[in-house]
Amino acid sequence: MSKIRIGIVGYGNLGKGVELAIARNPDMELVVVFTRRDPNQIKLVTKSAIVRSLNSATALETAIDVAILCGGSATDLPRQGPAFATLFNTVDSFDTHAKITKYFISMDKVARENNHISIISVGWDPGMFSLNRLYAESILPDGNNYTFWGRGVSQGHSDAIRRITGVKNAIQYTVPIESALAAVRSGANPKLTTRQKHLRECYVVPEEGADRKKIEMAIKNMPDYFADYDTVVHFISEDELKLNHNKMNHGGFVLHCGSTSPLNQHLIEYSLKLDSNPEFTGGVLVCYARAAYRLAQSGEKGARTVFDIPPALLSIKSGEELRSKLL
Repeated sequence: MSKIRIGIVGYGNLGKGVELAIARNPDMELVVVFTRRDPNQIKLVTKSAIVRSLNSATALETAIDVAILCGGSATDLPRQGPAFATLFNTVDSFDTHAKITKYFISMDKVARENNHISIISVGWDPGMFSLNRLYAESILPDGNNYTFWGRGVSQGHSDAIRRITGVKNAIQYTVPIESALAAVRSGANPKLTTRQKHLRECYVVPEEGADRKKIEMAIKNMPDYFADYDTVVHFISEDELKLNHNKMNHGGFVLHCGSTSPLNQHLIEYSLKLDSNPEFTGGVLVCYARAAYRLAQSGEKGARTVFDIPPALLSIKSGEELRSKLL
């Protein structure tokens, strides 16, 4: 049986996580990594794969079945998503929740025009957490969803800070507020604002001579990322960042409190504890690449989200294996 041929677009932390995930899926092979950096400077784990510049993608249009887009949501994916959807079936992890609807419309138009499948916003949130919110409120419609992230590193928010003028490097931690989490678990069904649920803590390495006050204000007032939260900004050295902030752990909780009758209340809780955010997200992207390939093989086209994908399409197992081993 021929393997699903995968291309990776972007070879940062997420791209490297995707490469590791592909190696653990025997029905897939990594064919090419596209990068904005000098291809000669990229050393892959996968010896059989090649590295090419982003602008050479057209020449490899028939060489891969699915392109997994690993750029950031702030500036990369809004451009790269539609561009690569003209050439390939795609999967991405676009995670700016407030802009997902607009991004979906853009990707759906391009994918349909070019007879491709594009699965957007794939990861653990949006992604796995999204599915759990849907399942919970469908089962308990008389109730409330709550999502808490962290404590851990947000790749998207860290990337957004690094795009600010004067920032050399940065990492951002999302921190759940314990009193809010405890109130939800108690069954109190509290009404919580965005600010009451999370704190955002930023560690920033400024460029020499950069205006630190201006950087801090740019972070705290950034719409869709920090403006709705209490945000703390720490300025540190590059050495301190490498020494004390070199892990990519993350995780979080989806909770749903609901009742089925006046006397019976229920709590659904789904949680993740991740040693490596990019490696776990890479695993999610890869199984959805399998689904994208299967949908494309069946003649479907257009954009999809995790809500639209039957779970069986994610698994390498046959329907009979799934029924006998997991059902």
